[in-house]
Amino acid sequence: MLFKNDLCQDAWQQLKNSIVYYQGRPIGTVAAQDSSMEELNYDQCFIRDFVPSALAFLIAGDTEIVHNFLQETLTLQSHEPQMDSFKPGPGLMPASFKVETKDGQEYLTADFGESAIARVPPVDSCLWWILLLRAYVKATGDVSLAQQSDFQEGIRLILEMCLAHRFAMYPTMLVPDGAFMIDRRLGVYEHPLEIQVLFYAALRAAIELLLPEKSNQPCLKDINRRLETLTYHVREYYWLDLQRLNEIYRFKEDEFGHEVANRFNIYPGSIPSWLTEWLPENGGYLAGNLGPGRMDFRFFALGNLLAIVTSLASEYESQCIMNLIEQRWQDLVGNMPMKICFPALEGQEWQIVTGADLKNIPWSYHNGGNWPVLLWLLVAAAQKTGRTELADKALELAQHRLAQDGWPEYYDGKNGRLIGKEARKNQTWTFAGLLVAQQLIANPDYLKLISFDCQSY
Repeated sequence: MLFKNDLCQDAWQQLKNSIVYYQGRPIGTVAAQDSSMEELNYDQCFIRDFVPSALAFLIAGDTEIVHNFLQETLTLQSHEPQMDSFKPGPGLMPASFKVETKDGQEYLTADFGESAIARVPPVDSCLWWILLLRAYVKATGDVSLAQQSDFQEGIRLILEMCLAHRFAMYPTMLVPDGAFMIDRRLGVYEHPLEIQVLFYAALRAAIELLLPEKSNQPCLKDINRRLETLTYHVREYYWLDLQRLNEIYRFKEDEFGHEVANRFNIYPGSIPSWLTEWLPENGGYLAGNLGPGRMDFRFFALGNLLAIVTSLASEYESQCIMNLIEQRWQDLVGNMPMKICFPALEGQEWQIVTGADLKNIPWSYHNGGNWPVLLWLLVAAAQKTGRTELADKALELAQHRLAQDGWPEYYDGKNGRLIGKEARKNQTWTFAGLLVAQQLIANPDYLKLISFDCQSY
């Protein structure tokens, strides 16, 4: 048995208990199994949430459920032209799906955001789907699945949707608030880092998955062109260290023309006071967002960790991000890996930016809460950069609490000491993330399922 110690066996059993079956076949895992709280949509299978579950299954050699998941979610992909503004456009994958029964027959119902809180479509689902397809191919060697005509069409539809011109002069993707893991209003609209990293990773995965046939050539040409500009843009303009901070601090405003330093008209006065003392001498990170006259200086964990794993961050930047995490461990990791963003929005800023969202109070949920699912990405980034001592330290913290706390969805407080006020117990991606983290430490070769080598463009 791959998962040998008692904690891992418990997590593995919990994962198996979370499996969703459709017509007798395993096709995914529910988001959570907490009978003490209202189900809402936690009884559904989310594409985003299934990723750590899928990686755990692939590592264990249980590939059938991932194969079935990829096939069934592909059938749910939207193909219809967007004639109705309230319907998903072609290429979009659902946020989640559920098995329902009518007249003795099972069928799948998909949610593209029509039922979601605030009715926001899931921009990240289709990007995670491509990455999971690549991970499946890497784990099984079964290239035939990805090469099927329906899978090739599905990949093309996703890329055509993402690569479309939308009144933007940047290579990044423009998305609304709440369109990815942070699915509530938190001031992350425009060009959030997480989406740009997922976009980059999906483009690189697509190059490996698309056949070099005539129907794919226009798409492959667009991918290569976008990868070069996207990589430069994120590394150059999202990057923050002391040198860059000093440059921004001395920016001139309202410059006009092609050869200007302050290309996005960032006002030096927007640099938050906490940052100048918080940023270490040898540390840095990718900013949360960048747009006209706006830089979001908050640290967002998923985007930075995934940038390391996928090599969107350069080798130098990757080491600086890990330096930051190591030196600001109490702020970013605390008692439970890891804080989804830092710092939290508080006071009047919280009221204005979140709309006084009571679930996103300061240091809770998506507003500075600690999310155990990020453990596997922290471990993966530590492995990628050779900082294995940080991986061991993070795992040691998590495994002492997760099982005894009932595998919560998230933790509250500046240091992650409190179980989230509205956190579900038996959260599937919490125990799946622990399993993946443990196996990445035991065998770093598993990193190849989700990582990419460095490339210059």
